Amino acid sequence: MERVWLSSYPPGVPAEIDMNEFGSLGEMFERSCRAFSARQAYVNMDKAISYADLERLSAQFAGYLQSELGLAPGARVALMMPNLLQYPVCVFGALRAGYVVVNCNPLYTPRELAHQLQDSGAEAIVIVENFASVLQEVIASTPIRHVVVTALGDMLGFAKGTLVNLVVRHVKKMVPAWSLPAAVRFNDALARGARHALRPVQVGHDDVAFLQYTGGTTGVAKGAMLTHGNIIGNLQQAHAWLRPFLSEGGETIITALPLYHIFSLTANCLTFLKIGATNVLITNPRDIPGFVKELRKYRFTTITGVNTLFNALLNNPDFASLDFSGLRISLGGGMAVQKSVADRWQQVTHTPLIEAYGLTETSPAVTINPLNLTSYNGSIGLPVPSTEVEIRDDSGVPLPLGQSGELCVRGPQVMKGYYNRPDETAKVMFPDGFLRTGDVAVMDNQGFVRIVDRKKDMILVSGFNVYPNEVEAVVSLHPGVMEVAAIGVPDDKSGEAVKIFVVRRDPALTAEALQAHCREHLTGYKVPRHVEFRDELPKTNVGKILRRALRDEALKKAA
Repeated sequence: MERVWLSSYPPGVPAEIDMNEFGSLGEMFERSCRAFSARQAYVNMDKAISYADLERLSAQFAGYLQSELGLAPGARVALMMPNLLQYPVCVFGALRAGYVVVNCNPLYTPRELAHQLQDSGAEAIVIVENFASVLQEVIASTPIRHVVVTALGDMLGFAKGTLVNLVVRHVKKMVPAWSLPAAVRFNDALARGARHALRPVQVGHDDVAFLQYTGGTTGVAKGAMLTHGNIIGNLQQAHAWLRPFLSEGGETIITALPLYHIFSLTANCLTFLKIGATNVLITNPRDIPGFVKELRKYRFTTITGVNTLFNALLNNPDFASLDFSGLRISLGGGMAVQKSVADRWQQVTHTPLIEAYGLTETSPAVTINPLNLTSYNGSIGLPVPSTEVEIRDDSGVPLPLGQSGELCVRGPQVMKGYYNRPDETAKVMFPDGFLRTGDVAVMDNQGFVRIVDRKKDMILVSGFNVYPNEVEAVVSLHPGVMEVAAIGVPDDKSGEAVKIFVVRRDPALTAEALQAHCREHLTGYKVPRHVEFRDELPKTNVGKILRRALRDEALKKAA
């Protein structure tokens, strides 16, 4: 396919990246720590650690894993925690010591956690005590041999840390009773690790850095093998895109999405670490009033998030009074950014909300809109450097520009495959190295890509394709709507009909008013036949609305 999009690249962005700048993620980390040693690397609950602190503490954790636990190179180390200072210490310690990081969602049920630990073969885990009772239920059925337990306040200093832990345990009662007799406390692990020097490990681009699990909402979760080369490639791609708009050692990025999620991991934790930025970690972004209070403390320059998070911030009455004078980049991913949210964000913050697109399997970035856009354009942007994108039909044949089909990707960021699942890998990888994303998309003659919808979410009404994204975008334009999700439900006449679930901003909003609004903007067969109002919609831990949960619920009712 002709690379027509190169002429559309923003000024200063190269067509190709340098994959040889770093031999491993540990090398990239150590260079940044030396270059920005005095600068604050991470801030959480008003406690900051410098790049020098981070280098020292991660070396201590690496020493604990290597010398106290005696883990062999390539061993799997699971991390199960929200955004805390402990996370970068553990992730960089494990990577520097030559281990594979297995990120675990703290909200996993016992069944989900057991599957991931069994499947990955993780031998050690660092877990926040709030979730230790979940591990207790399943640890006997897993290969876990070493447990490190940490508390929310463990890195906040003695006085504040003690107070935070006291409140969390005894006032808010957020720590269910647990018993893991062989567990070691996090600060004790660091103290023991400090007795040992970090032993350098030979790690290269082909070695796996992360087993990043995906697909849990659509079936059994699979571990995407993301190598050091995959992640280095993607952080180099992201950095090349961002570099003309950023200053080294001068950025402050708000990190509300959990670092165990691939978007936040690569974009915030790694790419911004390369340029010596300060990451402000938000432990509980669902507490929007508390989140806004944290934002008030910083003159931040960048923020990343998902559409639902940006929408929630805009609906907080105090958000508009924040100081946005330093804000230059607002980046949305993980789910579609809606025009109504993007327009409001720009009105309030005076910066455009730039949409990007990626997958766990692509480390994650595939496309990003130019950062010099002046307003929302409805696309997911242009392929990042060193990335090939094709729109293919179901048999894998590339389609002409302007035709919709499955978005397929090839580049250094594409995963090695699914761990121990060659059959699943074969389903998504073409022999020529292109990855099937499962998303229906169209590309214009400038290379801008527009997602039509997920193939599996498409609704078929009397033989016509209806894409939930389009319906949701129209519904969200109604001023009385706060959030919306669209699904297909069985219908005797049309096979399927469109149903929407709506969280109202205006309590007086009626189904009839919404349907009338939709009829003004949608062809008749796309207009929702069913409207259900809810107080909230089911979401993943990063705020992505779970259409599948709504669809399963509707199918049970219809059965």
